[in-house]
Parts: sequence; C-alpha cells; structure tokens
Amino acid sequence: MSALSEKADSPLKKKPPSWSDIWLRNTKPLKHVVFTMPLQSLSPKDPKSQSIIPTFANIDRTLLLSDELLLQILSKLPHLQRNPNSLVCKRWLNLQGRLIRSLKILDWDFLESGRLFTRFPNLTHVDLLNGCLLSPRDSGILLTHRLASMQMGSGFCSNRKFLEEDLLPVEAVDKGLQALANGCPNLRRLVVINASELGLLTVAEECLTVQELELHKCNDNVLRGIAACENLQIVKLVANVDGLYSSSVTDIGLTIVAQGCKRLVRLELSGCEGSFDGIKAIGQCCLMLEELTICDHKMDDGWLAGLSYCENLKTLKLLSCKRIDRSPGRDEYLGFCPALERLHLQKCLLRSNKSVRALFRVCEAVREIVIQDCWGLNNDMFRFASVCRRVKLLSLEGCSLLTTEGLEAVILSWQDLENLIVVSCKNINESDISPALATLFSILKELRWRPDAKSLLASSLVGTGMGKKGGRFFKRT
Repeated sequence: MSALSEKADSPLKKKPPSWSDIWLRNTKPLKHVVFTMPLQSLSPKDPKSQSIIPTFANIDRTLLLSDELLLQILSKLPHLQRNPNSLVCKRWLNLQGRLIRSLKILDWDFLESGRLFTRFPNLTHVDLLNGCLLSPRDSGILLTHRLASMQMGSGFCSNRKFLEEDLLPVEAVDKGLQALANGCPNLRRLVVINASELGLLTVAEECLTVQELELHKCNDNVLRGIAACENLQIVKLVANVDGLYSSSVTDIGLTIVAQGCKRLVRLELSGCEGSFDGIKAIGQCCLMLEELTICDHKMDDGWLAGLSYCENLKTLKLLSCKRIDRSPGRDEYLGFCPALERLHLQKCLLRSNKSVRALFRVCEAVREIVIQDCWGLNNDMFRFASVCRRVKLLSLEGCSLLTTEGLEAVILSWQDLENLIVVSCKNINESDISPALATLFSILKELRWRPDAKSLLASSLVGTGMGKKGGRFFKRT
C-alpha cells in the first residue's frame, strides 16, 4: 500500500463519519427523491401536490374585514402614513378618501366635474381660494402673500392688481359653489373669493351645518347671502388688500352681518370700511361675540366708541393698522368693554397720542396686553396704559422707542402684574433698572427679559447664582 492508504487505515487518526460524508456516499437513493420532488410539485394534474406557499401568499387578508372595520384601523394610523397607505390598492384609496375632512382645491375642474365628491365624500372643510386663481402652472415665478400664493407669468407689471385680474368669473365661482353645496351637505367651513349673493345663498340653503365662513373680495351686496347662514359662529371678511384686489364693505354690510349672524363668536374685518354705526350694530346684535379682529381698517373717525356696545367681548386684536382712530371723541362718550381680557396690537402705526389714549381707555378692564412690532410707541404713549389697572400679563416685542423709564412708570402702578415679557426693545437697558423695578422682577411668576443681545446671557443665568462676581463660589478662607 501507499503512504496515503496507510494513513487512512490507521486507527489512531480515523475520524467518525460526518453527515456530509454519508450524504455523498449514499447518493443513489437520494437522487431519485431529489428529482421526483420538483416533478410532482409542478404537476398540474394533482392539486394536492401543488405548493401551499404561493397560494396562501396571493390571498388578501383585508378582504375578510368590512369597510367600517378597516376604516377604524386606518384612522388610528399616523397622518404621515395615510398617503402611502392609499397606494396599496383601489379599495384602500377609496377608504382613505373617506377619512379626509379638510382639503384645499387647486384645480377648479376637479370640483366642477364631480370627481371631488367621489374621491372625498365626507369633506367638512373646503378652501377654494387657490382654485379660483387663473395662474400658469408651468411658471417659475411664485407670488406669496399672507392670504394666498400663486404662480405668475413673466409679463406682469408692478401697477396691476394680481388677484383681481386673475380670478375666475363670478358665474364660474357660483357654479362651483352650487356643485359644492350639492356634494358636501355636511360642510362646516368654507373659504372662497369673488363669490356673489346667489352662490352664498345656495350654500346656506343646502349646507345647514356651516359654522365658519371666510370671504375674500366681498362687498355689501355679497354679504346679503350669508344672512341665511343661521349657524355661523366664525366669520372673516377680507374686502380690500393693497396690491392684490379691492372691494368695499361699509356700515351697510356690517349691519347685514350683525342682523343675520346673531350667533357670531369670532369676527375678523380686514380692509373694511365703516364707522361707529357699524361697530355699534355688531355689538348690539351679536351678543355672543367674544373675539374681534380688525386688520388694516379704513374706518371713519369715532369708530372706537362703538366697541363699548360689545358687552361680552373678551379679545380685541388690531393688526397692521395704519392708524387707530384720528378723532375718537370725548372720554364720556367712549365708554369701555367690561368683559375685555386681552388686547393685542401687532404691526400697527401708533402716530397719535389721542388715539392711543382712547384705545387704552376703552380697554381699561383688560388683563393681558400684547404689543408686537408696533412703530411709534414711545414713553408718552405707553404711560396711557396705566389706566389699565387689572393687567396680569404684559408682552412687549420690537418696541424700539420705549425706554426703561417709560416701562417702569407704568408697570410699578400695576398691583396685579404677574408675567412680564420684554423682547427686542433696544432702548430698554439693564443698567437703568432701579431697585424698585428689580424688586418687582423678583416677585413675578414669569419673567422673560431679552431687550437686546447683551442681556441674553444675563437672563439665561437668572436663578443659577452665577454672574455675581464670585460672591457665591469664591469665598475667602
């Protein structure tokens, strides 16, 4: 024998046979088994011998669930997963459409053709603002406003009114409102532009559950249509927007709203005209009114006195107003709002001491005052706020003319002040803080003190004991 055979027959080096060796040595009977298994599994004549796995995988288990049960399951999923879930199959696509309640319409044909109601049958909040705009879809120029965003062509000029010349005709808007009223009987919120009285009447007759309405480019005649909406609680009227479109809402329109919408809780007037009579009518008729917002108004002098008729008003907001009231009248005719709790001034031009004084006089019962980015507020104007002796929260942001002296003169007279926020008021310096003001700061529940960039570090270290010249951490031994 050779050397290899002797090593193989040696009892000392002989290893026990492994499973791989047994498999390779006995290949004759196994070959028959290996070759017969695929032949039998692929045979169409014997259904019992077919593979079970592919048949079980082709079964859609969700078919065993009813639509109601599957809707409950899909409604529990996060909102980020809803769009991918609609791509699973047509059934999931239709069920996903039944879960959608709020929608912005971008394509007007989608509304008029009726596909909107087939795809989304349970809509309650519909925004038609962008769908009413005739804008080129392939343009790379985007016009953005706080009210709307639209694509513009390259041939526009700076003197034209963008939205006014690119809106659908009134007849087309009314036709779309009629289709919406027939397809969405449970409509609760509607946003529309360039509608007419007839279009709004159709919505009021068919959709009895409408509670919130936002009208753009509306006038006195259009407001007659909303008088039939008996359950309206929130109304926003946008009459005129500089550079976009122009319209007019006067005391006649405000009176129509007051007499027709007596359940109003929130009312916003943007770019509206009017006077004392219109505000008085709203206060006398809308007894449930709690929040009134006036934005960029065009009202006549003396309108502030009408606020005293809003006996249940809790929040008054003035936004982007170029003036408050040039001639508010005598104090005995102004009155005040007894239930008022919050006064918000944002991006307003405070030019007249007389108008600011009258405003604080009307709001003397207020408990929260928020002034943000209002130009012209100086020490003399802010001193008029001392008449509001029930203030618990004061927030000042972007008041660059106000100084520490003017702030101190007012807030030291407020005995109920609990929260103070001062942000981005560059003339309020920490070096001018008096001991009396520092004592007031120590008893406040909330103090956010960031009048400038230099005081940011000091305010962030309040309560830590740092920044006191080492008095706490470095003691003499």
